[in-house]
Amino acid sequence: QVQLVESGGGIAQPGGSLRLSCAASGFTVGSSIMSWYRQAPGAERDWVAGITRGVDITNYADSVKGRFTLFRDNAKNMVYLQMNSLEPEDTAVYFCKAAHHSSDYWGQGTQVTVSS
Repeated sequence: QVQLVESGGGIAQPGGSLRLSCAASGFTVGSSIMSWYRQAPGAERDWVAGITRGVDITNYADSVKGRFTLFRDNAKNMVYLQMNSLEPEDTAVYFCKAAHHSSDYWGQGTQVTVSS
């Protein structure tokens, strides 16, 4: 059974940092396209960052490029999103997504709030 569980959200001040974690089970993150999305209140869910299957090629939304880093630990079967220089506009629920065997799987999300 494929399962994704996010953690690491919380409250940060502008300019601060948080690291989100996504623990995967039922498949291997190294063999899947892994992505982070976010959804602010009243807004659509937006893609934030992704990493390719196999070779670790990452891509980022323009709004987070240079501030966020997605990386994968195949040994732990986990994916992370390191978020630096946080801005109030980064406030959202963050979701981990796996594209595996022609299906998409989502975690339950973790809340990130950036506020002074």
